[in-house]
Amino acid sequence: MNQTIRHSGIVDSVEDGCVHVRIVQTSACAACKVAGYCNAAESKEKIIDVFCDSVAAYTVGQQVVVSASRQMAAQALLWAFGVPFVLMMAVLVLVLLLTANEGWAALSAIAILIPYYLILWLLRDKMREQLAFEIE
Repeated sequence: MNQTIRHSGIVDSVEDGCVHVRIVQTSACAACKVAGYCNAAESKEKIIDVFCDSVAAYTVGQQVVVSASRQMAAQALLWAFGVPFVLMMAVLVLVLLLTANEGWAALSAIAILIPYYLILWLLRDKMREQLAFEIE
């Protein structure tokens, strides 16, 4: 089983230490031959930031392949969706048990996301090192 996620793309811009690569993310339906006649077909353009030391090797318009490990993708999903969900549910149940007020419990569960995502934002440089894309 392939343990790497790959997307071909085009270098959109090159900055000091960062290459911006434009990829087209398609759903399974978008590759279908009859996708033009169906409303379910979907494709989106995304810009991927690849941080590397050898940015001089890339030029705007160059075709490249961006890759990431499946483990890195799973870790990113965990930090973005798994941990916040568990945190919200824990706060919801805890506040509901302590106050018996559903409104306060719901507001507290949503409010706990503010410090969580603030902490993620403060740790963004450290996370960038762990959750990085590479150009093959």
